[in-house]
Order: sequence, then structure tokens, then C-alpha cells
Amino acid sequence: MRVIRLLMLAVLSFTLLTAQADEEAATQRLTELLNQAQTISARFSQLTLDASGTQLQETAGQLVLKRPGLFRWHTDQPMEQLLVSNGKKVWLYDPDLEQVTVQTLDQRLTHTPALLLSGDVSQIRENFDIDYKEGGNVVDFILKPKAKDSLFDSLRLSFRNRVLNDMQLIDSIGQRTNILFLNVKMNEPVDDGLFSFDIPQGADVIQE
Repeated sequence: MRVIRLLMLAVLSFTLLTAQADEEAATQRLTELLNQAQTISARFSQLTLDASGTQLQETAGQLVLKRPGLFRWHTDQPMEQLLVSNGKKVWLYDPDLEQVTVQTLDQRLTHTPALLLSGDVSQIRENFDIDYKEGGNVVDFILKPKAKDSLFDSLRLSFRNRVLNDMQLIDSIGQRTNILFLNVKMNEPVDDGLFSFDIPQGADVIQE
């Protein structure tokens, strides 16, 4: 029996070490791909589906990111919205409602998915369990939040030819948000003024 127990412990230890090595490799690979881009600009197409696969919403727009922590996410009409962060504050502007919501930027990657692309990648392993698979010119990463109060249950981040290609978020009720990135440009100069926001005259302001 003692020999069997020792063998079981050895197998368990080997399994744990293998899992840790796999996660380390996934973290290093993801960090490498994210760190290659200090700025990103792209068009995006976003599709939200419920748990049964029924389409809830479809939008498109333009995003600009700059490391660390700066992002601008502009959704086109007819559902126009503008989300801007200067690394400290976030402004959400709805032109139709003439309303601006101002928040302190939540630095937790599980609460601000845009920070995965524009933030401090050293925090990724602290926030997520990471797995990945690589085939041909495509690398898919699956990130599962360690915190229980995350905005999503899992996030898939995909690269094609080392360039950001798409992202999928799945929440606790099975709702899926698929984001496809188009015409991605990396490391081109971007105007820092894109990451500040002047509140339009007459707009209602909500401080959170």
C-alpha cells in the first residue's frame, strides 16, 4: 500500500508540475504577443448572442489603444457611444441621451477587458488561469478569471499571424460577445488627445 501511495503522489506531483509548466508557457506566449504592440488601432465588428444563439445586438466601430491603460472605443451610429480612458478615468458618452458617465478606471483586468490589450500584461497570470492552443498561423488563448466577481466567466483571445484577430467573452448566463478586429495597425503614432474627453456643453453628467 505504501508503494501505491508513493506512486499516486508521484503521478499527482507530475500532473501539477506539467499543468504549471503549460500555464507558464501560455502566459509567456500571450505576454510576447501583447507586448509587441505599444499602440493598436483597428475597426471592430461586435455581435452579442444569448445562451441559445439568438442575436441580441450587432454593432461596429473604431478602437485605438495605447499602452499603458489608454483606450478609445467608438461605436458607430445608430447606436453611437464613445468610451474613453486616460488611464485614470473612464468617460462613457451617449450622444442620443446627451449623457456622460464618469468613473475611476477599474484596474482589474477581469472588470476592464480593454486593459488586457492596453494595460500591464504582468498582471495577467494574477488575474486568470490561462490555456492556449496553436495551429498553423493561429494562436487561441482561453482566460478564466480567478476572481468570483468578474464580469465574464471566460475570455478567448485569438491572434492570426501574430496580429490580434478576435475576442469572445462569455458571461455567467451564457451570453456571448464576439468581437472581430479588422484592418489592425500596430505601433503607429497616435494622438494622445484621443484619450482625453471634454464634456459637451449641456450634457448630463453622472459621477460613479
